[in-house]
Amino acid sequence: MKIGVIGAGWAGLSAAVHLDGAGHAVTVFEAAHTLGGRARRVHAPRLGLDIDNGQHILLGAYTETLALIESLGIARADVLHEESLALRSANGGFRFAAPDWPAPWHLLAAVLAARGISWGEKWRLLAAIGQLRRRRWIVGEHLAVLPWLEQQRQSAHLIRRFWHPLCLAALNTPLAEASAQLLATVLRDSLGGPKSASRVLIPKVDLSRLWPDRLPASLDIRRGHSVRSLTGTASQAGIDGESFDAVVVAAGALPAARLLRSLPFVPAAAPLLAGLAAMEHRPIATLSLKTARPWGLPHAMLMLDEAPQRLHFGQWLFDRSAIAPASAPTGLLSIVISDAQALARLPRDQVVAAIIEQVREQAAGFAPMPEIVADELIVEKRATFAALPAMRRPGNATPWPGIWVCGDWTDTGYPAVLEGAVRSGKRAAELIAADSKPGATP
Repeated sequence: MKIGVIGAGWAGLSAAVHLDGAGHAVTVFEAAHTLGGRARRVHAPRLGLDIDNGQHILLGAYTETLALIESLGIARADVLHEESLALRSANGGFRFAAPDWPAPWHLLAAVLAARGISWGEKWRLLAAIGQLRRRRWIVGEHLAVLPWLEQQRQSAHLIRRFWHPLCLAALNTPLAEASAQLLATVLRDSLGGPKSASRVLIPKVDLSRLWPDRLPASLDIRRGHSVRSLTGTASQAGIDGESFDAVVVAAGALPAARLLRSLPFVPAAAPLLAGLAAMEHRPIATLSLKTARPWGLPHAMLMLDEAPQRLHFGQWLFDRSAIAPASAPTGLLSIVISDAQALARLPRDQVVAAIIEQVREQAAGFAPMPEIVADELIVEKRATFAALPAMRRPGNATPWPGIWVCGDWTDTGYPAVLEGAVRSGKRAAELIAADSKPGATP
């Protein structure tokens, strides 16, 4: 089959690789010149460096992403820094570190040895996770995280120390609004899985080099091509006048909605289009700091305590010198701010100065931060969909013959994470292959 894929993010490229592997002729249309979508390499003029548009991490539970990387002949150890799960605050006030023990003992040991929470809070945390296990990680699609935590008698201190940063990092949505079921799914496949599932994987290379730049040569990648028209008939689909046997719309939710609305209206499409129109999005900001020399922190990733009233919005601190020591003679730090709506409304220089102050204060127990020679603040305005309870996310099929969709916003069972995007692309490829078999029912 001749198949067109619109969008070269992780979902679209996942679909393209799996379709190519099944023997189809695949053409990928991408408006940008760099592959990766919302997880890609960008040039930072203020730093004079190529960096990621946002700091991302993977987990050992990302089985489809890791399988895809390995299928492209990429050695995992060459591109990913790997360590056991450890949530450590920069100021030393909290630590939750899982030892290299078999599951579930690694989780039990992490909770019991946690620093910065009381014994009563530890037992309540274990009780909450134990109840999730007994209920097979199902809490109900209409429940938000905060009411669920209150039901589990989690203290305000434990919520601030453990649940708040975990929820924001995984769902990019505040606890009062975020879906408890989506958080439970993340916990099921990470803390609730084998010990390898909760291991933290941080890219040593930029996100485009991680795998999107290593695609099979048989793929026809058309960079810098912004798709202007999508057409569909009972037997053919078209992209900008070129005919295909099938088309995968792998753009973000809003661009995908615009393309689908250009197709002839069919009543069965109304729920799909309404769901896309209702989908809310949340920003993520990343502040990158170039330092005169590597800082050399003892850990690649540290938690930061927020104080929004002081514009201390930073939540996670990453030290590239601890991830890829030989990557550059200068140092590079990344500070991540999830749900960055408040930050995005403030003057840039004011925010940058306040976050630098926050890092210096909270990391005062380490060697002094080296001189900062440049900074770059990137705000990805629609980084993720808002992970709200009872969302109606579409599957990969559409009411139009030969038109499919994929993306982290489809019904993957996950929040807007990289693994969800990769799984959605693979699922779209599988459905297209099944639909193309003789006698298949569309």
